[in-house]
Amino acid sequence: MPTIQPNITENRVILNHITWETFNQILKEIGDKRIIRLAYDKGIVEIMTPFGQHEYSNRFIDNLILVIALELDLDIKTMGSLTLKKEMVKKGVEPDSCYYLNNEPLVRHKQDIRLDIDPPPDLVLEIDMSNSSLNKLPIYAALGVPEIWRYDGNQLIVFILNNYNYIQSDSSLTFSWLKIADLLPLVLPNLSCKLQK
Repeated sequence: MPTIQPNITENRVILNHITWETFNQILKEIGDKRIIRLAYDKGIVEIMTPFGQHEYSNRFIDNLILVIALELDLDIKTMGSLTLKKEMVKKGVEPDSCYYLNNEPLVRHKQDIRLDIDPPPDLVLEIDMSNSSLNKLPIYAALGVPEIWRYDGNQLIVFILNNYNYIQSDSSLTFSWLKIADLLPLVLPNLSCKLQK
């Protein structure tokens, strides 16, 4: 009888007791042309390598967001897994995808976004199918990201920033008319994690 094993969607490694300066040195040493994504908070670095199901989910939801913006004739700047960090709070993260909509005019012609002077993205997409060891919500809150869409392989959850904390919401802040339940029939049949033989 064949064994059934779950898809491995991502690999995560946690490093402890890492200084902010060392985190910045790691970013510099590994450069921009890489698949891994990093996060930093309170001396902890998470290194995440996405695999097939993770990237497929990211691209599917990313395309969905782009289609919504296109249909609504909204200006949108997509920045992918842009490194978001602030020296002042010593926190950093690389989302799966991020988007400027309300603040798009402020960064329209910029390629080098620096959160110490530029606004954060209006919307961030996080794919987290392995229940990340590092809680990224406090990082995003400290960076001032107003909205996060998080997909865990089974459900898409919207978090809205409210007084430096995120609250779960039934609707999007960025697309105010959009109820997340309306998206689920499109998302879940296409993205639900399946077991491999």
